[in-house]
Amino acid sequence: MKSSIFYRLLQVAPVVILATTLSSCKTASSRHMYGHEFDPPVIRPSNPSAVKVKVSTSAQRVYAVEGDKVLLATPCSVGTGGSTGAGTYRIQYKEARRRRQSEPDRGYPMAYWQEWKSAYGLHWGFVKPYPCTHGCIRLPAKSAAKLFSLTQVGTPLIIASSHPEDNTIGKTLPVIDDGPLPNPDRGHMMSDRFFDDLAAGNLYKR
Repeated sequence: MKSSIFYRLLQVAPVVILATTLSSCKTASSRHMYGHEFDPPVIRPSNPSAVKVKVSTSAQRVYAVEGDKVLLATPCSVGTGGSTGAGTYRIQYKEARRRRQSEPDRGYPMAYWQEWKSAYGLHWGFVKPYPCTHGCIRLPAKSAAKLFSLTQVGTPLIIASSHPEDNTIGKTLPVIDDGPLPNPDRGHMMSDRFFDDLAAGNLYKR
């Protein structure tokens, strides 16, 4: 009798193990979350002047690296119709409390602005899982703040269709989709308090 039960368990066990394996095979990239919920780990560089920023437009990923070491990895949104472009640049200007300088929506917050050419910058914004900007690179709030802390004026920025990191750490990142979020209160967005609320993670806790 015991041997019969044992034989039946041997038959069932592989099925249970396979089901468990499949359920645990989901990578982080299968998860969906809002940008304000995403808090990427960050490694401080040993040599800040050796930091580079890589942008993968096809995968919509940003990587801060020091040599072969990834310091930070995050989803992003790039420009529609290839408007973000490609090439090697340097960060020319940084402003944590930047606001849009032109119409439409003059005054709209573009926190943690890092400009690589005139009117083009990495900055906080609502991220979607497809290209949706006019050329800028939008980042989740905590990603934008942490990336801002890793760079300096002169940090190289390499924008390309893909980077090797897309096939490694890039695949572990969640899908960010801020599309379902309600439109933020315009008065709050235009107020000085907005930047403090964004930094404190209170954008959707008011």
